[in-house]
Amino acid sequence: MQTPESSASRPGLVSVEGVSMVDWILKTWGQIQDIQANPDDVLIATYPKAGTTWMQEIVDLILMDGDADKSKRAPVYLRIPFLEMFAHGDIPSGVETIMKMESPRIIKTHLPFQLMPKSFWELNCKAIVVARNPKDVAVSYFHFHRMNQAMPEPGPWDQFLQTFVNGQVSWGCSYEHALGWWEARKLHQILFIFYEDIKEDPRREILKVASFLGKVLDEIAVEKVVHHSQFAVMKDNPMANYSTLPSTIFNQAISKFMRKGEVGDWKNLFTVAQNEAFDEFNTRKLSGTDLRFREVL
Repeated sequence: MQTPESSASRPGLVSVEGVSMVDWILKTWGQIQDIQANPDDVLIATYPKAGTTWMQEIVDLILMDGDADKSKRAPVYLRIPFLEMFAHGDIPSGVETIMKMESPRIIKTHLPFQLMPKSFWELNCKAIVVARNPKDVAVSYFHFHRMNQAMPEPGPWDQFLQTFVNGQVSWGCSYEHALGWWEARKLHQILFIFYEDIKEDPRREILKVASFLGKVLDEIAVEKVVHHSQFAVMKDNPMANYSTLPSTIFNQAISKFMRKGEVGDWKNLFTVAQNEAFDEFNTRKLSGTDLRFREVL
């Protein structure tokens, strides 16, 4: 674990067991690793900007039988706390929030599988993993860095894309992150879902999640979950769109937290050369594995 190299205005990066991380994770790293799981905990594990908030809202709506009013009881980051989140003002750290929750607890994390607290696997906890085509992840992550004051400065797009490819961004290489969870699903209770599959047929994927959670929904409840987890609906929902966070964390005047939610947005930023180089990188990283991301042409 390395010493952080931070600028005055934005945090820097550190290496945690070989994975690049934003430096504020060191504030609670010991607490994160020592957290005691409960057998009925459910993890929502994603690489950043791969559909995390979308799945959080889907899971919460499923558990609330599609009742949108119940899902608006608190901001999403309090309903389903972020394990790695640091304390900021009146907002407690993720660990603090989790420790005060009653079971069953739903917990969000961006940690790669190998850095997860071992207690979750010792108790055979369930995890829902969402993966997204890395090209769209890179574009969304770039815009997220621009508005998120708790992340390092992204620099211009071409510079950010290179750091993304090199895994020198918070939570490391997106491919290694996905592959770690992909392999772990063979040994643990892990439901692996693709972002593009949810976009293609939200009802089908929502039913998969409900079944995995052991939750039976009637048709009316299913339709409510489908409706209230739509991007446009969530974008206008203060309990889902992070507008309740102060601008000292998320400056949404720069870029909205919920920006587009589209498949194939990479085409609006990648150059032809960048796309060709990324395709070669994609082939190398997935060589010898059976993981294949959905194509977003």
